[in-house]
Amino acid sequence: MTRRNLFALLTVVLFAGTTASANLFLPESGSLADFLSLKPGIGLVTIEGTIADAREPVRQLKWLEDNDLVRAILVRVDSPGGGVTPSHEIYAELVRIRDEGTPVVVSMGTLAASGGYYISCPADVIVANPGTLTGSIGVIMEFPVLKEMMEKLGLGVEVIKSREHKDIGSPFRDMTERERELLREVVVDVYDQFVGIVSAERGLPEASVREIADGRIFTGSKALEYGLVDTIGTFEDAKRIAADLGDIKGDPRIIKPRRRVRSWLYEFLEGAAVRIIGLPRFPRLAYIWH
Repeated sequence: MTRRNLFALLTVVLFAGTTASANLFLPESGSLADFLSLKPGIGLVTIEGTIADAREPVRQLKWLEDNDLVRAILVRVDSPGGGVTPSHEIYAELVRIRDEGTPVVVSMGTLAASGGYYISCPADVIVANPGTLTGSIGVIMEFPVLKEMMEKLGLGVEVIKSREHKDIGSPFRDMTERERELLREVVVDVYDQFVGIVSAERGLPEASVREIADGRIFTGSKALEYGLVDTIGTFEDAKRIAADLGDIKGDPRIIKPRRRVRSWLYEFLEGAAVRIIGLPRFPRLAYIWH
């Protein structure tokens, strides 16, 4: 290959790479003219499926917050919940953004339960469809039980541990009553945190929250009666509310950062693992509705 041809090839590769990188972060509205128009709009983040990792939603929220054209953030939630830690990390990021002055609106889709409701709590306005399934305020910890299957297969596991509770939750032996008690204390502690957040964010007495925080789900209409959401409406209604809070006149422009391919692939594979074999990791503490 001649030097001239090599230079031409490198130029094409560099141009293609730059264009691809730019396309990853063009807003969903798509046209380059709209992107360059400097028209303010609403930042949109969609959280759907099991919440297994907070890094991508948090990255998108930060990108939108740093965009001077974003006047409000609209979060579309369609999730049964997921891990306690990623749910809390998304919640904490939304609290920070809201407290620093950017209006946050949540639009609930078909399902916004448990961790899906947890991450909705910081919103200035929560909009649910009348048939949205939400609530399921509670915590669950699950373990597989493989002991009998391994006995049938003639398999065993040798365990050498530093103290008696180091292998607590092991799927290879029966759990003791003392271990059950210790794990229940963990679950109740995280449950109390969930109840406290709902009480504080929704302005509800803690006693009132505990009366309904037994893991049950509600329709959007019933959730409105209990004060868990602010209004009944569609995604379009939520857009209009976000536009009003962001002082945007007319039909609001939607600004959405492109998802990273690696993150999308990771979430797809982990979600598939959840659907096929149950839970991807044990033990797992979760805000999730089954």
